[in-house]
Order: sequence, then structure tokens, then C-alpha cells
Amino acid sequence: MTKTTTTTVDLTRRESQIMDILHRRRRATVEDVRSELPEAPSPSSVRKLLDIMIERGLLVREYDGPRFIYSPAVPQEDASRSALSRLVRTFFDDSPGAAVAALLDMTRTPLSTDEYRRLRTLLDRARRQGEE
Repeated sequence: MTKTTTTTVDLTRRESQIMDILHRRRRATVEDVRSELPEAPSPSSVRKLLDIMIERGLLVREYDGPRFIYSPAVPQEDASRSALSRLVRTFFDDSPGAAVAALLDMTRTPLSTDEYRRLRTLLDRARRQGEE
């Protein structure tokens, strides 16, 4: 059986917010990013955060006339996994099972047959991996 490796991208809360904006928009200027950030810092602070994220390999920047345009360099799936890992670590005592249980408890509509089958397959796989 071949194991796949998942890249872990450790993002701060603000970096996660920026990545969310950039994945949604695909490309954005400093002002575009700033306009969507909650409790937005100054333009120079946003620019500094973006520069740090470029140094870490999270973003790419291209010059477009009088300004820079920023884009994600990290696939959305990697950023999502990082955010979810932090959420599970912070609020669910690092227990994926507790997080899944909480998600299912808050579900207002029943799972579709396809959703149930997918979750069942993932749970069965997790159990087998735990037994190895």
C-alpha cells in the first residue's frame, strides 16, 4: 500500500485569513486583501505580512503596472488542512474523532447516502491504519 504525504503549512490566524481571500479571489492587490480582512491593519502592515508569506513560499507576487498582484503559491487543500489541524488542536484537544462528532452533532439535515458512504469508507480506513 502506498502512503501519500501531505504538506503541512503552519499558518497564523491572519495568514489563514489572507490565504482564504487569495484562494477565493485567485489574485489580489494589498488593498484588495486589506478590504476583506476583519479589523484590517494598515496597508504597510498588510504589505509586510504578504512579504513574510512570500519569504515562506506561501505566496507569489507579480508586478502589474503601478502595483503588485499577489497569488497563493500553496494549494488550497494544504492551507485547508493546516487550518483544520489548528482548529482540531485548539478546540478538540487534538482529537479528530471529537471534531467529527461535533460536526455531525451540529448537522441540521441528514447525511446523504453518498456522504454517509464516504465517511464510512474514511472511518474504516482510519481504523485499519490504527490497527497496523
